[in-house]
Amino acid sequence: MPNSHGRFRRFYGAGLPHLLVLTGCFLIAGCALTALGPDRLFGADVWWQSIAVWFVGAAIVVDLVLLPLCAAANRALLAALGSPRTDPHTGPRIPVINHIRVPVLASGLLLIVFLPGIIEQGARTHLAATGHTHAPFLERWLWMTLLFCCLSALAYAVRFCVRRGRQTPTTEGERDD
Repeated sequence: MPNSHGRFRRFYGAGLPHLLVLTGCFLIAGCALTALGPDRLFGADVWWQSIAVWFVGAAIVVDLVLLPLCAAANRALLAALGSPRTDPHTGPRIPVINHIRVPVLASGLLLIVFLPGIIEQGARTHLAATGHTHAPFLERWLWMTLLFCCLSALAYAVRFCVRRGRQTPTTEGERDD
């Protein structure tokens, strides 16, 4: 049996759970396409506002712009912080890089979500529909970014303190009796 599993992984490139999840995603996308209908995905009146055009554009922007930028930023961050080293006396260091990556990623995703509100795109329509202006969008995004950074710093501090607490101050050979 392990032999067939290895052959499948070599042929497909990942395990069976990956294939099942990917198949499920395609089924959900197919159901959404069937429910919406192709006529709603591509608008004939204003073609650039159609869902299909924005979806393809977003895929291109993510693959050709954002992914290289994120990879370059990650390499710069790794070069600045250095790799986590193991100290012979205290053990491995707690890597700080993920405590920087996670709030930056969360803040970036929220920026993408809040960007139309921040730049006040569709301000008249939003005001007519909700009775509210776009004024709080930038402030809310900044507060959420601050919250993400504070929670990440708190998580790092907790990990650091827990690790410090587990270390013994002296070893058997270094005791002063």
